[in-house]
Amino acid sequence: MRLRILQYGSPVLRAKGRRIEKIDDNIRQLAADMIDTMHAANGVGLAAQQIGEALQLTVVDVSQVEDRPSTLKLNGRFVDPKAASPLVLINPEIVLGDETSIGVEGCLSFPEITGDIERAEMVRARAQGLDGSEIELEATGLFARALQHEIDHLNGILFIDRMNSAAKTALASRLKKMQKETERGTRQNRQSVEAEPAL
Repeated sequence: MRLRILQYGSPVLRAKGRRIEKIDDNIRQLAADMIDTMHAANGVGLAAQQIGEALQLTVVDVSQVEDRPSTLKLNGRFVDPKAASPLVLINPEIVLGDETSIGVEGCLSFPEITGDIERAEMVRARAQGLDGSEIELEATGLFARALQHEIDHLNGILFIDRMNSAAKTALASRLKKMQKETERGTRQNRQSVEAEPAL
């Protein structure tokens, strides 16, 4: 099922996700819905905060991207990142490598906005899979960038926070407008819910 992706200005995007203590059918369904939503929006990643759930849950899928290569080592073995996608990560923890590079990023919560973001070229991460087993991974390229972007989301950090000050200044009016539109839409939704008779 496709879910609504929240836009910049939604408070939950700034919320640190709660650790998931029990992986049950609700979490499995949420992960499946997040994958559907990510694919429908042509994204390479989606965090639970982006669909209104402040949880430590993200999904990543680089299989449709041809021009930005990745490497992925899963539980100590090199695998094809495209074949391993989509990957569901629960309660992920990340360690960044020392080398960095600048690359263009966008975000499904910021339609039509991109920016040059400095990220580690290699990351190591540990998480749980949907079956509760531990996943250890090491990634480079787009997969590493996507992991950093999504795990930032799980901690209430947005990609605009990683932009340099000149880029932020250039985007300031667009971001302010987006935030106002989101707040206005939230208010209207709240009013329409309040106006409905209780059954």
